[in-house]
Amino acid sequence: MTSASSHTRTLRIAMNGVTGRMGYRQHLVRSILPIRDQGGITLPDGSRIQVEPILVGRNEAKITELAERHKVEHWSTDLDAVLADPGVDVVFDASMTSLRAATLRTAIAAGKHVFTEKPTAETLSEAVELARLARDAGITAGVVHDKLYLPGLVKLRRLVNEGFFGRILSLRGEFGYWVFEGKGQAAQRPSWNYRKEEGGGMTVDMFCHWNYVLENILGPVRSVAATAVTHIPTRWDEQGHPYAATADDASYGIFDCETPAGDRVVAQINSSWAVRVYRDELVEFQVDGTHGSAVAGLNKCVAQHRSHTPKPVWNPDLPVTESYRSQWLEVPANEDLDNGFKLQWEEFLADVVVGREHRYGLLSAARGVQLAELGLQSSAERRTIDIPEIML
Repeated sequence: MTSASSHTRTLRIAMNGVTGRMGYRQHLVRSILPIRDQGGITLPDGSRIQVEPILVGRNEAKITELAERHKVEHWSTDLDAVLADPGVDVVFDASMTSLRAATLRTAIAAGKHVFTEKPTAETLSEAVELARLARDAGITAGVVHDKLYLPGLVKLRRLVNEGFFGRILSLRGEFGYWVFEGKGQAAQRPSWNYRKEEGGGMTVDMFCHWNYVLENILGPVRSVAATAVTHIPTRWDEQGHPYAATADDASYGIFDCETPAGDRVVAQINSSWAVRVYRDELVEFQVDGTHGSAVAGLNKCVAQHRSHTPKPVWNPDLPVTESYRSQWLEVPANEDLDNGFKLQWEEFLADVVVGREHRYGLLSAARGVQLAELGLQSSAERRTIDIPEIML
């Protein structure tokens, strides 16, 4: 008889879209392969989970090269066959947004557990349908909420939980960087990101992130007022051909959030692929409250308590002599934090084995799709839109 402490279960994970930037770097190289190479995940009862990736993609040359480079035994260019394979336990999707809903729907129908990038669908109705299908199928479904696992936001959330801010008043977020147009210098993002007809656009891409960030830092988003803009109308694709950018490359949002205490908090987040960075990190959030403030990026978080807040005086006739940044104190991590994607993968796989619901499931993803959809509607109609509760 094998004791629980010596038992190891291997989960075969079909990884669709690993030739893309996020699928390859964060999910394969920095998550699944390290889990495999460390010998798996140890559960509280002493049993272990090992992973066996199956690389899936349309380009056979790329897939085989990745498999050989990383010593992955199994790969396929036939997604349908992989989804139908009874030996596959989990289906992961990081492919194009326009293809995702169909892949997840088929995987759920086949009884697979699913872990996926966002947005989960192009429309709210599709996203809600996926959440309903997963619930009815009894599978474990997880959606990548990577930013919540980043050191900066972990520290920020700890300050919230400890009551550091007092009554929270506002949140300000800045995200983005300059994405080259593709002429002269190659673009850092794929061309489909700038084609609305292929599921591209800043609002669709990032409001899904901002929804779960705001939900977990402040509370549910109750309304949205957004302005979506295409600042650069012409870009050049991977073959060097010019094309019309039909999707927004920047989106400026104001979100009304409700805290657990019932307080309303104004959150403003600017998102742009047409901005040059003058901040410490590519994304930063400043939370201000009656008792203190904090600024968090991907890794760093600094704070200023009410008792240490200076009293600046506005005088445009004199040069600034104060070093405002030096007046803030860095918030310590107080623990070693692994890669955020890897941490969520480990949590999700443990949920699969135990048979419990993952805390960031397809309903959470549907709320992200809803926020993006209503954000675009708000921009088109130039008005604030209330956000209704989603019912399954």
